[in-house]
Amino acid sequence: MKPFSQGNASPLGATLYTNSVNFSLFAPFATQVELLLFATENDANPERYSLYKSYSYWHICIENCMENQLYGFRVYGEYNESLGHCFDSSKVLVDPYSKAIVGKKTRESASQFGVCNLHNCLKSVVINTEFDWEHVQSPTFGLQECIIYEMHPKGFTKHSTSKTNFSGTFQGILEKIPYLKSLGINTIELMPIFAFDAEDAPIGKQNFWGYSPIGFFALHSDYSNESSPQKQIIDFKNFVKKLHQNGFKIIVDVVFNHTTENDYENDPTYSFRGISNSSYYIIDEKGMYKNFTGCGNTLNANHSVVRRMIIQSLEYWVSDMHIDGFRFDLASVLSRDEEGNPMKNPPILWEIDSHPLLANAIVIAEPWDAFGLNQARNFAGDKWGIWNGEFRDSCRRFLKGDHGVLHEFVHQFLGSEGNSEGRHFKFSPKRNIHFITAHDGFTLHDLVSYNEKHNEENGENNRDGTAQNYSWNAGIEGETNDTHIIQLRNQQMKNAMVMVLLSHGVPMLLMGDEIQRTQFGNNNAYCIDEEKNYFDWNLLQKNNEHFRFVQKLISIRKRYRLFSAEDYFEEHATHSQKPTVKVYRTSVNAKTLDNNDLRVMIEFQYQKEHEHLLLLFNMHWEESEFELPSGDWNLLFDTARNKSNEERFQHHYLCTGRSIAMFSIVK
Repeated sequence: MKPFSQGNASPLGATLYTNSVNFSLFAPFATQVELLLFATENDANPERYSLYKSYSYWHICIENCMENQLYGFRVYGEYNESLGHCFDSSKVLVDPYSKAIVGKKTRESASQFGVCNLHNCLKSVVINTEFDWEHVQSPTFGLQECIIYEMHPKGFTKHSTSKTNFSGTFQGILEKIPYLKSLGINTIELMPIFAFDAEDAPIGKQNFWGYSPIGFFALHSDYSNESSPQKQIIDFKNFVKKLHQNGFKIIVDVVFNHTTENDYENDPTYSFRGISNSSYYIIDEKGMYKNFTGCGNTLNANHSVVRRMIIQSLEYWVSDMHIDGFRFDLASVLSRDEEGNPMKNPPILWEIDSHPLLANAIVIAEPWDAFGLNQARNFAGDKWGIWNGEFRDSCRRFLKGDHGVLHEFVHQFLGSEGNSEGRHFKFSPKRNIHFITAHDGFTLHDLVSYNEKHNEENGENNRDGTAQNYSWNAGIEGETNDTHIIQLRNQQMKNAMVMVLLSHGVPMLLMGDEIQRTQFGNNNAYCIDEEKNYFDWNLLQKNNEHFRFVQKLISIRKRYRLFSAEDYFEEHATHSQKPTVKVYRTSVNAKTLDNNDLRVMIEFQYQKEHEHLLLLFNMHWEESEFELPSGDWNLLFDTARNKSNEERFQHHYLCTGRSIAMFSIVK
């Protein structure tokens, strides 16, 4: 036994000092708490210490304790589901404030009440947070200039074709910096990197996406090529530093809406449930979980202690890990009170919005939850970026040729002014996150290749994943050798990229869409940890023409300042310092749109920056002639043509069916 003293209730978690560690745990309803110190991951005879209690907190300070010390808690108390108490002292529990988590475990061993899991449990790790950042700073560009690339940390380089030394890891991503730079994106959004439960998947499958968190401070260790927890954190910090040195911002996808402990009867007790179940989760009058996430439980985000934990997690990732921002999965869950009712001004959302340490952090909300609460137009907070599902759907429908969506498409493409109002500041286009594809749903290739989802491989009889995809297969379901259909699909993928990258909002691309990556019709590939779900680097050569087109669009977006303007476009304005826009049908003399039409012409001017551009959209299946505004127009691209050859046009332009053309004025 090491020397010890009672220590302090603050700070929570394991705090490393010169020659000691203070441990503190919030467990208000516990009758006793034990700290277990393990010599190794396989240690079945740990040192045991009884903690001291101050109000709702249990604490102790252990002398001669160092970094990489493994530990866990046993928490004693009543098991009474009707009161929301689920204490099980047979379980070794992870510290909610763990900076690292190690150990081999099974969900089964953690799910059996009263069965000791000492030989098969997760363990927390004491971490030294010191690191030399060498004065490297994050890039200073704002959200309106971000071009976001949603990436799976493992899937990006795990494929056998990646030719990286550290495939499937953070270091593997660094090896692909030249590729990311050549593409032109400047912001990487990592799918969840918090420690998650890979076993939370159908039998025989692995949870690949990571939306099944165990803790909110620890890294998922499999994404590092280092062995010890301390080195893994240094590895990640070096990863962040290197990306910042190369001009990239880093956003992390965070899951503060549920955990992997799911429901009572069939799922594990790893941490929160066994420590203070009724505090950490929203429960009903019978003590059962309210499930607003579709994952079995709902984090009680507006409970004072849980709210503080979330804020401290964000503080840690910004101050210690130098992360630039966060995308909040099912963020509307955070607007629910302790009974699960929606709140107009949720404390947690406003605290994130106004927190001084997060003043420069990007915060993006997926503004809905699994129980139908959609706050896309009234999400609390003044700075939150909003995942714009209406943009996605209107673009998809216009792309496939649905009638009756033209007005909505134009409205969304130009920033959807008036859809949302800020509380203290006017809602601006930079708060709209524009995407057509994301991890959740079809890839771009599959969006134009499949009418229906094909998720049978997930093991849920194709019941999972949305059925509302607004996709069109161009005539044949799935892969084909038909050259006409392949050409049409290539054209449609280009059209979609134009809609995202040249819209008035913040564009987000899904990893691999630039090389036509496919999931073979699976629109919910969360449990497919196989090569077919990775980035196939051979596709870069196979679909290089499409890749170069995406490069060109990103270059155009960066070249013309009007696309990242903070204000909405003004209509029919003259001598304005703001960008202006004029919308026509197929002629400058036809300014009243027919909502059932599939053609539109949009003219942009930004006199301050000497920019004058024209976009022609023809989503009809037949070619259509457009009457151009006066002047000489230089063709920048046509999605139906591989090369523009810098041709000039006056008066008229013939647009092929299902194509988009762009011009700049000849000065």
